[in-house]
Amino acid sequence: MILLNAGGCNLSGKPDQADLPVSPEQIANFDQLYTTNCAGCHGATGKLGPAPPLNDPLFVAIIPEDELHRVIGDGRAGTLMPAFATVNGGSLTDKQVKLLAEGVKSHWKSEAPLDHSPPAYAITNEPQTIPAVEEHTRRLAIYQRACAGCHGPDGSGSQGNRSGPGAINAPAFLALISNQALRRIIITGRPDLGMPTYAEKRGRTAEYEPISTAEIDDLVALLAQWRSVGSTAVAEQH
Repeated sequence: MILLNAGGCNLSGKPDQADLPVSPEQIANFDQLYTTNCAGCHGATGKLGPAPPLNDPLFVAIIPEDELHRVIGDGRAGTLMPAFATVNGGSLTDKQVKLLAEGVKSHWKSEAPLDHSPPAYAITNEPQTIPAVEEHTRRLAIYQRACAGCHGPDGSGSQGNRSGPGAINAPAFLALISNQALRRIIITGRPDLGMPTYAEKRGRTAEYEPISTAEIDDLVALLAQWRSVGSTAVAEQH
């Protein structure tokens, strides 16, 4: 009997509650939920994944928590972001979705306040993909100032530099990303990949004015236009 007790045996035959497996819907740990459901796309530490980073203080600061909760629960149409809420066919309870949304905001927020007022996160109006001539010209001018230095004058990528930024005027890329996601990336950049934010200087430009809210609207509209009809088709129409 002494030997049995020393060995830690439970004479009552009842299993130790600490050793019982936890069912998936009972998991209430952010790290475990994130690793299982999010890390494959957003990276093990919230960055350097195929999807935009979550470990980004600017993104965490501008996205409302209820919007983050909605996107996790409902997914994002037009992208590979699935719906995780059980009511939408996913595997997470509403409590777990809420825990993930709160966890992203708390884990990766910056203690330092932003030194500027960023543009609004949410897209308000879906852009017209067949713009008037003057609108098309304005959009291209903004693109040349803010984006062409890295992505090429026509969005086909940096020429002669295989390690440089890729093409953004590309059907495969644009088919997998929504206008809202485009807006977010224009604002926050991809700090994990060296892409500047809307306010950061780029290239060798001595002076650089941050991209305004109206200009961000125009850039999203231009990319939506490329997704819908392509740059060549639009140029021919004009």
